[in-house]
Amino acid sequence: MQDNRKSRIRRARRVRGQIGAQTRLCVFRSNLNIYAQVISPCGGKVLASASTLDPVVKKNLKNGGDIPAAREVGKLVAERAQKAGVDKVSFDRSGFRYHGRVRALAEAARENGLHF
Repeated sequence: MQDNRKSRIRRARRVRGQIGAQTRLCVFRSNLNIYAQVISPCGGKVLASASTLDPVVKKNLKNGGDIPAAREVGKLVAERAQKAGVDKVSFDRSGFRYHGRVRALAEAARENGLHF
């Protein structure tokens, strides 16, 4: 188990190194929930965030750890990012594979106005 986590973190560092100093959409997923943040280029400030624990999202969901939940989070984080004045980001998948919930979140964010 620990080796899987170390591998994921190593992949995440590699991706963040390639992104450089750009605004990024950072995704984290657990078994029960999914979280997304738009982080400033300096890395010190969260410009927008959303998760399945957000009351706006949670009331519409049966389960926080599935693809429909990820779509809702992607839609909400895109709306909040645009409200904060951000429309172009780099996608940081945090070492997770680009499929399933991570892919659903990314596609929903793209459909709702974020460009990456």
